[in-house]
Amino acid sequence: MAVITKFVVVREGVEKMTFTSKKEADAYDKMLDIADNLLPFISEADLGFDDEASEKLSFYLAQHKDQLMALLKGAPVKKAPVAKKAAKKAD
Repeated sequence: MAVITKFVVVREGVEKMTFTSKKEADAYDKMLDIADNLLPFISEADLGFDDEASEKLSFYLAQHKDQLMALLKGAPVKKAPVAKKAAKKAD
């Protein structure tokens, strides 16, 4: 019989995500902490977002915190590389 260790991130009694490594679980938990901290900041801005939109935005910003921090420090926006189309052969 195989033994499998799983790390579960639980918030307010709700299972959010299951991981196979403690490092991944800790990183996800930290990202959720950041999202929780961003939510009041975004709500304070009075942008007219409903609660769901504010939560989605805070979650997105927390997921992309490294890119956001670079942008706040003045780094240029990095665009995703565009896939080149294959040249058609003339028959």
